[in-house]
Amino acid sequence: MMKQPLRVLISCRPEENSGGKRSEQNDAVFEFAAWLARTSDINVRGITTFIRPWPSSSISKLGGKYHKWYKNLDSYYRSRTIKGLKEAGVEKSQWDDDVSVFVDGPSESTLLTHAAEEFEADLILLGSDATAPKGRFLASSTADALLHSSPVPLGLVPRGVKLSKKGVTRVNYAFTNESDDFEQGLRSSAELATNWNVPLRILAFSPTGITSAPTSRSLDISTELSSEWRELTLAMLDRARDGVLTDHPNLSVSSETGSGWGWSGAIDALRWKKGDLLCMGSHRTDTLSRVFVGSETMEIIRNSPVPTIIYPGL
Repeated sequence: MMKQPLRVLISCRPEENSGGKRSEQNDAVFEFAAWLARTSDINVRGITTFIRPWPSSSISKLGGKYHKWYKNLDSYYRSRTIKGLKEAGVEKSQWDDDVSVFVDGPSESTLLTHAAEEFEADLILLGSDATAPKGRFLASSTADALLHSSPVPLGLVPRGVKLSKKGVTRVNYAFTNESDDFEQGLRSSAELATNWNVPLRILAFSPTGITSAPTSRSLDISTELSSEWRELTLAMLDRARDGVLTDHPNLSVSSETGSGWGWSGAIDALRWKKGDLLCMGSHRTDTLSRVFVGSETMEIIRNSPVPTIIYPGL
């Protein structure tokens, strides 16, 4: 369960070689943080990472030069983070006392994981790769690594998405066949919706055209299986809704299924608002609680038109 205030770690992209050009990825995560800040009390910290091209043993040889370089970049990125938070509209009262940290090491995903644990973060915010289509999320190599290893929930924001000025106005929870922890993920989403006093919508998706059907007999079987899936899914959604209302009797809960050609068609078949937040659970890979995102979940992440939170398997 996420705490109050929500402890949010923003992953900022380095910009020292950008010639002063603003990073679209950084703008997106600052806007995501501001969106959450308009919804709930948060405590936010930015982190910028630098991947060392040299071995650790060389650092001692650099001595004062290394420490001067580190101090200069730490100061530079702190001013960048403060500027980004101000421009996005995150009030200073919601900044952490140590509002920005700069860290260097051999692995960006490891640095982010360690920083999140040290900060006791409830959420790590990640922007989309800059090559993603507008309104869609494409995982960078670091985001992809964290999607398979992070013990902390991840907040993913599509490129160029427009967010409601009122903050989050509805929490959505998407059921997938890959989630080992459907009930836990649903409980977490219901708690968010209750804490934020917004409705909860429980979703399931039925993409068509994913597998080939070369004969009429195959088409008949596909239709039969689709009908059976729909009946089972509607029953599951009803049970999920009843379970949520048992724990949260005053929460507004609805359910919907999205059907369409491919994952984009199934997701786009539903109506999405600027205040929508999508939540999903994930696999548990070992005895530790860690995220493992399979192909079905990844397709939903790629095609979601709204920010997404991925909960680790519990």
